[in-house]
Amino acid sequence: MTRYIHKLKILLFTLFLALSMNMAGIVQAVHADGIRTTVYILSAALFFLYANIAPLTLYPENKRMGGKRLKRLDKGVSLLFYAGLTMTVSTIWLIRLAFCLSFENMKGILLYVLAVLLCLCGGGILLCNGSLRLFASSLQMGIRYRLALLLLWWVPVVNLFLFGRLYRLACMEYETELEKEELNAVRKKSECCHTKYPLLMVHGVFFRDVRFFNYWGRIPGELMKNGAQIYYGNQQSAASVAECGQELAGRIKQIVSETGCGKLNVIAHSKGGLDMRYAISRCGAAEYVASLTTIDTPHRGCLFADYLLQKAPERLRLYLDGKYNAALRRFGDDSPDFLGAVTDLTAEKCLARNEELPDSGQVYYQSVVAAMRGAYSARFPLNLTYDLVKRFDGENDGLVSISSALWGNVYQELHLKGRRGISHGDLIDLNRENIREFDVREFYVNLVNDLKEKGF
Repeated sequence: MTRYIHKLKILLFTLFLALSMNMAGIVQAVHADGIRTTVYILSAALFFLYANIAPLTLYPENKRMGGKRLKRLDKGVSLLFYAGLTMTVSTIWLIRLAFCLSFENMKGILLYVLAVLLCLCGGGILLCNGSLRLFASSLQMGIRYRLALLLLWWVPVVNLFLFGRLYRLACMEYETELEKEELNAVRKKSECCHTKYPLLMVHGVFFRDVRFFNYWGRIPGELMKNGAQIYYGNQQSAASVAECGQELAGRIKQIVSETGCGKLNVIAHSKGGLDMRYAISRCGAAEYVASLTTIDTPHRGCLFADYLLQKAPERLRLYLDGKYNAALRRFGDDSPDFLGAVTDLTAEKCLARNEELPDSGQVYYQSVVAAMRGAYSARFPLNLTYDLVKRFDGENDGLVSISSALWGNVYQELHLKGRRGISHGDLIDLNRENIREFDVREFYVNLVNDLKEKGF
């Protein structure tokens, strides 16, 4: 019943908004006197202003769910909706008005042109207001759509398709986030991610754990909403497996010592999985690690990395090494080693390391692997590397092959139906993208809940 009432409110709100945008034409049609004209126009202007400041939102849940960002997103979506609907109604009204008015004198023509211009301005203001709110709140618009909107908003027909696309994107984003909040509210008391041991999340190569850009995207926030206690590896962005392993072992011992938690559950992505295996097998971290979950980790290396290192001229390798190391020192790395990190990802190095680093009987090992469906499944630069990796290593996520990433007592292979697939970046929510067939945040909630169920 409540939804039907809300739909009626939306209908009435749209009607009044359309009337306010077409008041010039209405005044002409009813032949109002000066006082009534003033009252009509002033009332229309005030309502139009109010509608732009505090529009009636499309989703009645807005009042009781969602933070500031979601509320702003809902208002942006609503304004685009009202812009489209009122412009449609206004067009029909103006066409009808053209047959009713007399255009025999210049005054009639000017008044009709004024009515058209006011209607266009009203629709433009609604579109601009809604778009600005989406700019400020939407995570799914991305850079592409933001640039397209800035460059093409004025192009007829093209802008209609563009605004329509943005409206659908924003609607799906709002509905997805609202469902998330409702789901988390339902299971809040169960704390399904409150594991026996805290979580340590370990990043991969060429990234750092920084305060303002979380390597794991929205995943940690979702886990903490469901009771998880999270720490980060804080190892260097690029260094040898041995060096990063030592750093991680020290970090693990520090957390255990400071918190008294006894052990940690480790979730490691990409090269971070190799670093953790070294920390466990060679650096004394085994007794402090309850479980290790590797995510798209090249346990058996990457043949394409061997190929690139062989083909790349030594001068180029040294140049890249020097530039990267110099840059990362400025970002906080003590001793970055670009070439050392890349070399440790080769198949030759990984296979030799596997012989030297047997799994610990004290640790529960499991792995997660994913695969793209084609180069079109991911954004730059993984769309460029997919075919190269496939040539040497077979089916892959843009960097790591399925055969290389399988490891441990249990493993999961993630495949999507259709063309999309899952990339190396998708599994850490790198682009903060809502993938219709794969909810990455919910995947990690289930993953951690499974660790909890296993007693970890």
